[in-house]
Amino acid sequence: MQLPHYFIAVPLNKECQQWLSSWQEKLKQYFSYKVWPDPLDLHITLKFLGPVSNEVLQPLIQQLRNQNTSFAFNISIQSLGMFGNPRKPRVLWAGIEENNEELSKLQKKVEFACKEQGFKAENRPYRPHITLGKKWLEQKGERTVTSLHENFQDRMNMIVDAFVIFQIHPSKSPKYEVVELFYLNRGD
Repeated sequence: MQLPHYFIAVPLNKECQQWLSSWQEKLKQYFSYKVWPDPLDLHITLKFLGPVSNEVLQPLIQQLRNQNTSFAFNISIQSLGMFGNPRKPRVLWAGIEENNEELSKLQKKVEFACKEQGFKAENRPYRPHITLGKKWLEQKGERTVTSLHENFQDRMNMIVDAFVIFQIHPSKSPKYEVVELFYLNRGD
C-alpha cells in the first residue's frame, strides 16, 4: 500500500483565497499552465514531508504541539514572481514581503521539529510564496511575468494565526485536506 503524502503549511483565509483567485483568472489570459490550483488549496508551504506513515506522523504532531510557542503575526502578500526560465516559468507565484522575521522563525521551528523526528533537512534557502500556476504549457502573447508586474501591484494583508498539516489527495479537487491544525498564541 502506498503511503499518503503530507506537508506543513500556513493556510490562507477566505479573503486571500478569493483575492488570489482573481489574480489567477487575470493570469490565465497570458499563460497556460497544466495546473492552476483550486483557491481552497492555496497556501504557504513551511515543509514538504512526502510519504509518511501514521506511526511517524503522530510523534511529529506531538513534537510540533510541544514546540508551538509562536505568536500570531501579520504577512503581506504583494508580488508576482516565478521559478524557472523567465520565458517559460515552471511555477508562477504570489510572494510574501521580504524578510518577514516571524514567518522565517515559524518555518525554522517547523524545520527543527521535523529534523528532530528524522526528516531530512531542506538544503535550499526558504522562499515563502503561494503557487498560482505550475507545469508550464505555453505563453499566450508576448507578455512575460516581469512585464506583468505593473498589473499586480496591490497587496493583501493577512494575520497568520495557525499552521496545518495537509494530506495530499492527487485525484481530488481541492486536493489538500487538513489533518492537524496548530493555533498560534494570540498574546491576549
